[in-house]
Amino acid sequence: MPPTDSAVTGAADSAAAGTADCAPAGIAECATTASGDRPVCGDTDGEDPEDTLDLQLPAEFLALHGAPERQAAPGSPYAPYTTTEDDRRRGGHGTPLFASDLLDHIADWGPAATPAGRFRLQPVTVERDLPLIARWMNDPAVAAFWELAGPTAVTEDHLAAQLTGDGRSVPCLGVLDGTPMSYWELYRADLDPLARHYPARPHDTGIHLLVGGVTDRGRGLGSILLRAVADLILDRRPACSRVVAEPDVRNVPSLAAFLNAGFRFSAEVDLPGKRAALMVRDRSLRHLM
Repeated sequence: MPPTDSAVTGAADSAAAGTADCAPAGIAECATTASGDRPVCGDTDGEDPEDTLDLQLPAEFLALHGAPERQAAPGSPYAPYTTTEDDRRRGGHGTPLFASDLLDHIADWGPAATPAGRFRLQPVTVERDLPLIARWMNDPAVAAFWELAGPTAVTEDHLAAQLTGDGRSVPCLGVLDGTPMSYWELYRADLDPLARHYPARPHDTGIHLLVGGVTDRGRGLGSILLRAVADLILDRRPACSRVVAEPDVRNVPSLAAFLNAGFRFSAEVDLPGKRAALMVRDRSLRHLM
């Protein structure tokens, strides 16, 4: 879990006014309880919080050590990736080794039609994307929640921790009508330390988001894209029944964006470095919210 929340800095527009009274109760996209909506605010009585999480990957994933990785296709620097058998960049800043298995081939998900335009997730390549992402991280409005301001190396280290890992978290650019305009992290919440703080279900998928450009904030774009990405996850990951998030409770615009995107509040939890709101979008309710 990154040192920040899934900040949609200023992503909610005037529509937030309609949910302002409940925004503090609708903060990030994280998971609901196994029995329904009972808030989970930390450890439960009589339970060891460590029992809710096994950070070791299953043996079947470890057996796939030779799984192919992604390589950028020729042409535009933001053209879709293709899978190759020969180009397997293990280590360094390549795509996570197990990304195709743990998060179902994000690079192959394809675009989504949204009211704002054609949107898709582009897995990050450090050599191409680092300057842009580092610039966004140094925006004071973003830095207040992501806490990655500073030299480019700070952002690079944050990306490298995911890109050299086992694939449980994949950093992506959000590309709208051919222009990269947001940064996303999709992660396996059931394999993340977050799972110590709520009753995780297998294949729960988490989201972190920041909208990069100031001109893209404050006009409802965050809600549109959150809904689109949640739908992509549920469409492309059949085993996933919930999309979750844990934004900082102080980030009211982010909370409003999640609410407007069809997420619902589950609980407030104390995570390392922040008080977070657990928000969830259920597969079973996706067409009702």
